[in-house]
Formats: sequence, structure tokens, C-alpha cells
Amino acid sequence: MPPVAYRCSNCLEHTLTREFDVSHFSVKCPKCGEFARFIHEGVFDQYEAFEASPPEDLDWGRLGRLEKFIVAEGIARQGKTMDDYDVDIHDDTDDTDDS
Repeated sequence: MPPVAYRCSNCLEHTLTREFDVSHFSVKCPKCGEFARFIHEGVFDQYEAFEASPPEDLDWGRLGRLEKFIVAEGIARQGKTMDDYDVDIHDDTDDTDDS
């Protein structure tokens, strides 16, 4: 198996190369010093593509970085489509009157 590159999910700058193929693994990043997930380069490439041109069928801007990586991983490695994802909208306002 050829080496696979993984990108730090915290600083997004440092890459590590490993001889195995997984979606991610966690290790202390030599660049930023955080114990972070290192994301498979294919997943990271899909994440960057969505950052540059967000999918129309998903409210990409509402997602946190980890959620974005989960969607990118599903598309890049699991063969999922945008139809497999939905963003739940939670109304954080409290309409009850406690008086």
C-alpha cells in the first residue's frame, strides 16, 4: 500500500504520512502542539472543496469543523451523497412566558 497523507484538524497545516489507510487518527501535532485528529488527505481535499464551493443542498455554514469533516468523510470514503445528510435547525429562543 502506498503511503497516505493525513492533515491536522486543528491547525490544518501539518501533515503526517502513514502506511495505513483510515479516515483519521489522533496524535499530538508537532506543529501546533494539540492532541488532534489527523484527517485522511482525501477527506481533507473534499472538505476544502466544500469550503471553496459549499454544497447547495446543505447549509454548510451552520456546521462546525468536525461536522464538516464527517460529511466530507462520508462523501470521499463511504460513497455517500448529499441526500444522506440533513442539518437540523434548533430554535434556541424560549417562547414560554414564566411570569
